[in-house]
Amino acid sequence: MKIIKLFVLLISISSIAQSKVGTVDIDFIITKMPEITDVQKQLENYSGELDQDFNKNMKAYNNMVQDYKENELSFTIAVKKDKQNTILEAENNLGTFQKNGTKLISIRRDELLRPLYEKIGDALGKVAKLKAYTQVIQIDESLVFIDNKYDLTMDVLAILGVEMETKN
Repeated sequence: MKIIKLFVLLISISSIAQSKVGTVDIDFIITKMPEITDVQKQLENYSGELDQDFNKNMKAYNNMVQDYKENELSFTIAVKKDKQNTILEAENNLGTFQKNGTKLISIRRDELLRPLYEKIGDALGKVAKLKAYTQVIQIDESLVFIDNKYDLTMDVLAILGVEMETKN
């Protein structure tokens, strides 16, 4: 019987406690932060470094192929096979480098954006606590309706020191 009373008490308490749900557009906030310019420059530099490495490897590969074509008749069977294997390995490495390049840029972008997301998270925590929100949902394409009076985006921007007139 005590368990039933405890269960009823818990249900009563949970129904009395009200949740206040807000929304935030983190992608919008990121684009308005002044630090994003530096992040973009660093990503462009990193991407350029990867391009230079790829181009250097591509040039080496092309030189190997050109050398092979020019000297193929003078190679012994063993040298031919060795050079073909070297060219094939260089070709595979180029393909792997291309595939990994996109991943490397994505990893680098995540590393550079992490401090910005942490800053937004801290500011969002302050706004949510100040306005007594119990939950905040990120605005994305899956959110079908938003009452703007519960949108905390502008408040978060204000705490971050980013001045905006209105959110579009």
